[in-house]
Amino acid sequence: MSKAILPERRRWLIILVIFLAIVFNYFDRQIVSILKPVIKKEFQLADDGYAFILNIFTVCYALMYPVTGWLVDRFGARLTMFFGIIGWSLASIGGGISRSVGQFGFFRGMLGMAEPTNFPAQLRVVTIWFPGKLRATANSLCVAGSSIGAIIAPPLVAWLAITYNWHTVFVVAGISGLIIALLWIMIYRDPPTSIMQEATESAQPMETEGFKWKQLWSRRSLWGILLIRFVTDPVWYFCLFWLPGYLQEQSGLSLKEMGLYGWIPFLVADLGAIGTSAWSDYMVRKGRKPLQARKVMLTAVAVLSPFCVLTPYLPSAFSTLLIFSVVAIACLSWLFTVSVVVAEAFPSRNVASVLGIAGGFGAGGAVLFNYFVGQFMGKVGAENIFMVMAFLHPIGVLILWTMIKPEKPKQVAVGNPLLTV
Repeated sequence: MSKAILPERRRWLIILVIFLAIVFNYFDRQIVSILKPVIKKEFQLADDGYAFILNIFTVCYALMYPVTGWLVDRFGARLTMFFGIIGWSLASIGGGISRSVGQFGFFRGMLGMAEPTNFPAQLRVVTIWFPGKLRATANSLCVAGSSIGAIIAPPLVAWLAITYNWHTVFVVAGISGLIIALLWIMIYRDPPTSIMQEATESAQPMETEGFKWKQLWSRRSLWGILLIRFVTDPVWYFCLFWLPGYLQEQSGLSLKEMGLYGWIPFLVADLGAIGTSAWSDYMVRKGRKPLQARKVMLTAVAVLSPFCVLTPYLPSAFSTLLIFSVVAIACLSWLFTVSVVVAEAFPSRNVASVLGIAGGFGAGGAVLFNYFVGQFMGKVGAENIFMVMAFLHPIGVLILWTMIKPEKPKQVAVGNPLLTV
């Protein structure tokens, strides 16, 4: 049956499966943040102990992200993503059956090792299946799964935990992932020649080759991408890992109220980020160069991030939800479109490796920020957290305009346009 699907339709079906995978990828990782008071009580943890659990996941995630980028470029998206989904699904089930903090920490580390496979694979798929005029939109629809996962997590996690127990939440997420892995291996195929040529429609017949691994590290744009992810990713990680607990412990929401309202910032972020991605594609269709269009859009939305500095002075949980709905638009727009910037700046055969390295650096920034938040959250000086966050996206804008440009290897591929993929 799969062979009868037209390529133009198959690529959107592939996007749908990637979307589902990312939904449950993010659902898995956010369970801990929503159940923060429950997990802390279960394992007798303070905020610094909770930060340590977060960093077991985040350190493993940071270390594995560059490896998974190389795996995608070496073995392709199909198998790398399949085994990645299997891995993080089993890790989620393992977290659900854990009975000690050591067991729980082990499976959070396993989750961190497996989850990075999604995003280098996703970017590789978008790059080789979609032309530039559709690429940001297709990418945003994939990565929208991250915020959709964050949207469904509060009500679903709260309902499962209240109705059954916290262990059930992890097991349900893991079983869902195994089903998605089966869908992926059934549906994904590499694109036919006609689709690959459409995806590289701006390329000349004599297309440049990709960079070798060592050559990548000499490119200024690579270091720009790494710095951007390092300084901007921590704001999104705060939204995922600390905001739900902040709303319960500092703003007074119950777990039930968290389930009713905690999804709002992520829905607003999702709609906003898809809209900003479509805007950047619109600028490309109107004749602006793709990379420049992404830079203009990212600069415009970065002005939203500094509003988080108001958080300690807000009168209620709902005003905090409002502020972070605005901040999350900036976070998710950057998360969506920096991946597209990678695709515009580097040869297609390098995009998974570059994104993998960049994701590792972004997670590394989050490790440091998690430690910082763990020391100050709930204590005198917590406003320092939000002051630091206010400056991170503006710093990213400066790096974006001064360091990122199209990178072309000197070698020329002779006679085979498929060498670009």
